[in-house]
Formats: sequence, C-alpha cells, structure tokens
Amino acid sequence: MNFLALIGASDNDILGKLGSDIAKLWRDAAPQYLRGARDTLILAVVATAVGCLIGLFCGILQTLTYSKNDLFIKKAIIWVVKIIVRVYVEVFRGTPMILQAVFIYFGLPYLTANSLRFDVITAAYVVVSINTGAYMAETVRGGILSIDRGQTEGAMAIGMNHFQEMVKVVLPQTLRNIIPQIGNNLIINVKDTSVMFIIGYAELFAAHKAYVGATYLYFPSALVTMVIYLIMTVVCSLLLRLWEHLMDGPENFNLATTDSLALTSGMNNYPRGRRKRRAAR
Repeated sequence: MNFLALIGASDNDILGKLGSDIAKLWRDAAPQYLRGARDTLILAVVATAVGCLIGLFCGILQTLTYSKNDLFIKKAIIWVVKIIVRVYVEVFRGTPMILQAVFIYFGLPYLTANSLRFDVITAAYVVVSINTGAYMAETVRGGILSIDRGQTEGAMAIGMNHFQEMVKVVLPQTLRNIIPQIGNNLIINVKDTSVMFIIGYAELFAAHKAYVGATYLYFPSALVTMVIYLIMTVVCSLLLRLWEHLMDGPENFNLATTDSLALTSGMNNYPRGRRKRRAAR
C-alpha cells in the first residue's frame, strides 16, 4: 500500500513538474511559437494552392490525346511534354522534401556559381509548391480519367471543342472528386514544412529547436509543439470538410421536363444516408 502511494506521489510530482515547465515555456516563448505556427500555416496554405495550380496544369498535360490522323509534329510534341511531366513527377515524388530543400537552396548556387540563388523564404515556398504539384499532378490525372467517357462524348456531340469540354464538363467534376486529396495534401504540408528548418526557415519546428537549444526542456517543448500542430491540422480538416459539403449542393432539386403532368417540384431527392454511404466508399 505504501508502495502504491509512493508511485502515486511520484506521478503527481512528474505531472506537476511538466505543468510547471510548460507554463514557464509559454510565459517565456509564446510569441515565438505563435509566430512559427503562423508562418507554418501561411507556407502550407500558399504552397498547397500554388501546388494545386501546378498539378492541374501537369495533370491536364498528362491527359492530352491525339488521333492517328494528326500531324507527326503534334504527336511528337505531346509525347515529349508527357515525358517531361513524368520525369518531374517521379523526381519530386521519389525524393525526400528535406533533400529537395537542400538542393534548391544550397545546390543551385553551387552548380551555377551563385548566379541562381534564392533567399530562405522564397526557397521554402518553391520547394513545398513544386513538391505538392508533383503529387497533385497524379491526383488531377486520376480525377480527369475517372469522369465517364460518355460525358466527354456528349460534349463533343453538341459541338464543344477540347477546351470547352475540359472547362465546362470535366474539370468541375474533377475538382469535386479531388477535394479530399487537396485537403490531405494541405494537412501533410502543415506537418512537412517542419523540414524547412534545414535551410533556416523560421517555422514552428524551428521555434521548438531554438527554445530547446536555450533551455534543454526538450519534452515540454515537443509536447507544446505537437499540440499546436494538432490544432492546426484539425482546423484545416474541418474547414475542408465544410468546403466539400458546400460543393455537394442541395439535396432536393427540380427536374426540368416538358411533361406538364409531371409534378417536378420537390420530386427528386438525394437521401442523406445514401450520400454518406457513397462518400464512405
């Protein structure tokens, strides 16, 4: 019984010391942690948005087609473009982001005799953007290919060219289908921007390392940092779920018909349960 009481007292002492260390940390360095969280979030959001644009462009290029009757030069250009995009995707998906940051920040000045050099902030945004773009390129390609072929054939049947077909028929549906992956990439970027400390970018993990280097309170600082990362990722996830829900549109809709006997108002309903089951699949 005395042994159990001793364990309980020891646990209380440890928790009390942890709380005291966290309170001291927050009192001394809260502005640095909050500033690091702000810079992490801005980098993740901006780089994800830019990466989505890069991925959209590369994804469309990967789905370009040609017919047997097209000129050889057109076939050759499409083939070369697809090879370039494929090399870009494989290189940036197949190497760690931390090494990509080292290559762009340290390697480019080395290889170009300092004629091509990025500052720390620019390098961080470039690295995360092009890394995200490589992943999004495959996501967009898959989203485009998932659209039923009959819809594109219908668009061509009513006289749409390839550009109109992509803008008005394919891409709106593709965007809705890839929203979960966009959210996934944003959450990944919130966490993976922690590797930017290697080039000196002052994000949240850099604030953690700076405080630990000055106080040696490694675990309290790591715990606070982990909680801040968790809060940011949960908030991003909730906002993206809301965006996804808004993109679904209303559950009740009216069907246009020429039959005057049909009561169209409110006759079509997409059951909420079915929509949830479909999303789960």
